[in-house]
Amino acid sequence: MSRSAGRRRAGVPPTPAHGTELPPTTTVEPPVEPAADPAVGPSAPVEEPEPDAHRDRRSLEDRVSALAGSRWPRVALGVLVLVGLAALVAAMVPVGPIWLGSAGSVVVVSAYSWALAARTGGRPVVFGTLAAVLGTVVLVLDEPSLRTGAAVMTAVVAAVLGVMTTVPAVTYWRAARECVVAVAVAAVGAVAVLGFEPTLTVTRFEYATFGLALAGAFAVVYRLGAGLHGLGRRGVLIVVIGGVVLTVTLLYAELLRRYGEPELVTSLLDGVRWSRAELGAFPRPIESVLGIPALAYGCHMRARRRQGWWVCAFGAAATSAVANALVNPTISRTESGLSVLYGLVVGLVIGFVVIRLDLFLTGSTRGSRGRRSRADEQAHALRPEPTRAQPLL
Repeated sequence: MSRSAGRRRAGVPPTPAHGTELPPTTTVEPPVEPAADPAVGPSAPVEEPEPDAHRDRRSLEDRVSALAGSRWPRVALGVLVLVGLAALVAAMVPVGPIWLGSAGSVVVVSAYSWALAARTGGRPVVFGTLAAVLGTVVLVLDEPSLRTGAAVMTAVVAAVLGVMTTVPAVTYWRAARECVVAVAVAAVGAVAVLGFEPTLTVTRFEYATFGLALAGAFAVVYRLGAGLHGLGRRGVLIVVIGGVVLTVTLLYAELLRRYGEPELVTSLLDGVRWSRAELGAFPRPIESVLGIPALAYGCHMRARRRQGWWVCAFGAAATSAVANALVNPTISRTESGLSVLYGLVVGLVIGFVVIRLDLFLTGSTRGSRGRRSRADEQAHALRPEPTRAQPLL
């Protein structure tokens, strides 16, 4: 027998002898643990279902936010203004019940208050509802002093809203369009002022609406222009010039009315009479000299620099003059409308001169001429600002 017959390789089971069967071997596999889900950690907390009350409240808030961001509030606001204006026109004809004009004024001032609060980043629901409630109280009590106060506030809201609805204008013609928009907004307010049937002294009413509208416009512009430190040297110079023009215009008119020489006053009155006789009206000085030029120049500057808002604030001089244009009982409504139109035209001419002079002195077209240089300057006027229907703040 060979010695190699008794040997075997390691790991090889022995061969059973002939006729002998070995019991079957069973392999025991180790238990396999389930693999952990990588997306869910072992210590991830179990989320509890959100209560139905919280979910419903969040759903309601989302719906309200979506509705506020849609175009339907603006459409409803426009419809309200048109309805109120239609009621005012019907009362002027006259057609309908006696209270129709006053109700139209309440609708217009409520819609304007809503729009002004929304445009300036306030609470439109609160201020719109408050204006409607106060207007209704004025109609119910029917006191002359309350009606006059409501008329003053209507003129102020319309004047400030007219300035705030403007947008930056890259070209002069777009600036002229913004002036037309502001005058149209203030003109609707003028009809609403007439619907309250105020008992007033014309001069006091004009000064009150002018002062409050100018103060309101500057209060809003103070926020839009990032305070006084946002003026810069250019802005300070513009505000000073605007203030000087405003002061000189008001003081000269008042001094001329009280202490002017009879010959000078007579010659000026002769010019006014000729304009009223030949042209049908005489343009309003504060609108022509300061308000419309400042609004056109300010909208043109806002497309380039933030300081343009400070110039636009002086545009309240024009919109307040439009808003109180119908309160003088000695002037017909046709003449008042023509006076506003002539003031707009004269102011736009002055605004064109101011804009061209500014571009010539400080713009990128200084020392160059032609359409190409103007196109290059307009291409760089890209200062962003919210659209007309979006909040400014």
